[in-house]
Order: sequence, then C-alpha cells, then structure tokens
Amino acid sequence: MQIRLNPVTLITSAGSGIGAGCAHDLARKSHGGLILADQDESALALVADELDAAGASPERISTLAFDPADADRWRQAMDFIQNQYGRLDWAVINAPAAQPAPDSDLVDLRRGVVPRSLDSTVAALRPVLPVMRKNTQGGSIVVTASADALNVDPGAKASLVQLVRAAAAEGAPDNIRINAIAPGGAQTPSWDAMPWFHDLVRDTGSESAAFDKISRTKPALARYAAGGDIRRLITMLIVEEATISGATLVVDGGNTL
Repeated sequence: MQIRLNPVTLITSAGSGIGAGCAHDLARKSHGGLILADQDESALALVADELDAAGASPERISTLAFDPADADRWRQAMDFIQNQYGRLDWAVINAPAAQPAPDSDLVDLRRGVVPRSLDSTVAALRPVLPVMRKNTQGGSIVVTASADALNVDPGAKASLVQLVRAAAAEGAPDNIRINAIAPGGAQTPSWDAMPWFHDLVRDTGSESAAFDKISRTKPALARYAAGGDIRRLITMLIVEEATISGATLVVDGGNTL
C-alpha cells in the first residue's frame, strides 16, 4: 500500500453530528491540513476549538461557512483550497441533516431534505473532482446517503446512490475512489428535528430507550446504529487505499432488511 504524504481533507456539514465526528476522527490523519465547511459559522469555530483543545488539530485548519448547495460558493471554496493548500486528497461530502418530511404537494417536496442533499452533493462533486485529479495518487470521497435508498420507493434518495456510482466511474481513471455510506437513522442530533421522536423519548423515558424501541420495530440487530459506527466506516473508506469504489455501505443495524 502506498503511503500518502501530508493528505489534505475536506469535510462538509462539519459543525455537528457525523460531520463533526469525522473531523475529530480524521484530524490526526490529515497532516497536510483540514478544511471544515458548514452553514453555521459558530458551530465550525466550536469544532475547531475542540480539536485544538484535544491536541488533534493539524498544523493548518480552515473553516468555511457557506450554503453547500451554492455552486458559486463551492467554486470559491475550491479556489481557496488550491491557493492555500495546493491539493485535496480526501473529502467527506456529508449531506444536510434530516428534516421533517413535507406534507403538502410536489412543489414543496422540491424544497425537502432529499432533493437538497442531492443538490448539495452535485454542487460539491463538480469542483472537487478536478482538484483531486491533480494528485498523482488520486483521492477518496465518501458521500453520506440514506438507507432508505434501498426501499421499494425511495425516490430521490436512490438518485443520490446512483450519482455516487456515476461519479465513481468518472473518477476511476484518475484513481479517485468514491463511495457512499447509507446510515439508517443513526443516533445523531438530526433526530432533534423530529417531533415524533421527542414524543417517543417522553413515552419511553430516555433517548436510549427510544432507539431501542425503534430498533425492534423491524428485524434488526440488538442495537441501533450509532454515530461512531458510521464514522469508523467513513474513516476506513477514506484512509485505506482499498480497491473499493462505487459502493454503498448500509449502516442501520439491519433495519432495512
């Protein structure tokens, strides 16, 4: 296995949840630098301070606050990365956190979390790929999708998985590996946006009890997927130079079975 010297890592939606966890997990491995992106500038600053306090912050770290679906801001971000870091080796394209599903017509659906995650991923992949192509060793990208993409009628969630496969085929000649992680409602802060989850926590007495109840509504493993489960797989796909590309790894404790 080739040793990658001074890798530079980009993580989106890095202000909370899986993105913030990935920042902690990948900081010590990103010797060339770490770029954290999120809409919430104060959340990014907090994550950066936590990395520094833990002694995990690489020599160079940058925070970029912008809308992940804004293609123009993405081009500016990549210009910044090229000028300041000169390369990009690894990227975690973390879709926006889940939001309550819309309950009106298809016009409103277009503004829902599923199309937004698709738009954000497209906006990110377009400028990221050309920068990674400049690396002689290529690079690695992990996109967060959803385990719901495996259901019978997943809609745009399945489109995100197919987008990853198409991008992987495009990146393959330049040794750029692109994979998807499909969490199935992991224990992350995104559940705070779900009113029914708050009701379940109240009824069961705790968040842990609520997740236990959810995990037993379908044939699943004894525990629900936790954020740490997802981050470990993301780190593996990013760091290990394995011949895995175009794959979707489902992390849901068996709940989509």
